[in-house]
Amino acid sequence: MKPYSYAVIFAGGKSRRMGRDKALLPFAGYSSLSEYQYQKLQKRFEHVALSAKTDKFDFACQVITDNYEDSSPLVGILSIFETLQDLQSVFVLSVDAPFVDEAVIGHIMEKESSDVDVIVAESPSGIQPLCGLYKRSILPLAQAQYKEGNHKLQDLLTKAKVEIVLFSDNTPFTNLNQPQEYEKALKKFN
Repeated sequence: MKPYSYAVIFAGGKSRRMGRDKALLPFAGYSSLSEYQYQKLQKRFEHVALSAKTDKFDFACQVITDNYEDSSPLVGILSIFETLQDLQSVFVLSVDAPFVDEAVIGHIMEKESSDVDVIVAESPSGIQPLCGLYKRSILPLAQAQYKEGNHKLQDLLTKAKVEIVLFSDNTPFTNLNQPQEYEKALKKFN
């Protein structure tokens, strides 16, 4: 049985530092990093979707396209809750964080019943806004912040009721931003 309801993988970034779309890079025997993350989350969630500007994926998946011209995780959060109007909460994960495993997800999701807007991971390097559970109650705050032209999730979290889940290790939250980080991760997963 899949204990959790809904997860969305954020795969709409511009990948400037990587030099090509990292969401589409082959990874760990899958055609793309997106498919790897999708298959991993499928094991724990009833529904898994990807958030992006367009449906650029070569595997069968639900894509929640951005409702706004701007590109940012804030736009992704807005688009998810505006598109899926019955959705009460969603676990979000960045496509470029392949080391976030079931244990990390489980620690966050066990707090699901908390009366907060967001439950988010924090590692020694700081808050990890793209590894957490966002509830529908965040939507008005996100809309107001968007109108102000501020797309920073860190700033959104300062306005919300947040529960922090502490992790003592940065490793699970390693992002693949540079080609050498991607190559290093490939060696660990192959």
